[in-house]
Amino acid sequence: MSLHHQADQTPTPRYKPYKGPAGGWGALISVAQAWLTSDNALKNLRMMLKTNQNGGFDCPGCAWGDSPESGMVKFCENGAKAVNWEATKRRVDAAFFAKHSVTALLEQSDYWLEYQGRLTEPMRYDAETDHYLPISWDAAFDLIGKHLNALPSPNMAEFYTSGRASNEAAYLYQLFVRAFGTNNFPDCSNMCHEASGVALAQSVGVGKGTV
Repeated sequence: MSLHHQADQTPTPRYKPYKGPAGGWGALISVAQAWLTSDNALKNLRMMLKTNQNGGFDCPGCAWGDSPESGMVKFCENGAKAVNWEATKRRVDAAFFAKHSVTALLEQSDYWLEYQGRLTEPMRYDAETDHYLPISWDAAFDLIGKHLNALPSPNMAEFYTSGRASNEAAYLYQLFVRAFGTNNFPDCSNMCHEASGVALAQSVGVGKGTV
């Protein structure tokens, strides 16, 4: 798979067969594209060299643990892309959501949506306009607390999180959920991959990933 970027930096996916090795030049070229289009190339290069390093940080793409051995590169193609996606300078602000309705955003691909950048402030959905509107942090926490405290039981809430969250963020998140009174916090490992787990169990006899 390759991704073609037009001059205006608007990504246009273009898929074609790739017959090279999984870790060959094609992977390096793909990593370079993700790095250069992050709009934060110099800083992200230093970030990638700290990925999975002792004293650095864990890759947001998987759970590859740190080790005391030194090494220049301790990440895979997907890990490098995950770092560059997270550390991009592209931003999604109130002007973006004023321009795009939620209905229009639903028609876009996942790749296009992630390419727009990172959120800059809390947003809330306005059903009347079908747009996300900016909201202050205090107002956002008050709104969340209002809905959570109105539930008859904490177990009626579901606290979904992503495997792309850092270990530190995930740890604090689960502490909050347990303090709220439930352990109902699935993540992408047991929701998004439920179908793949069933298929693997049927085909190879175990629902875990294989190498």
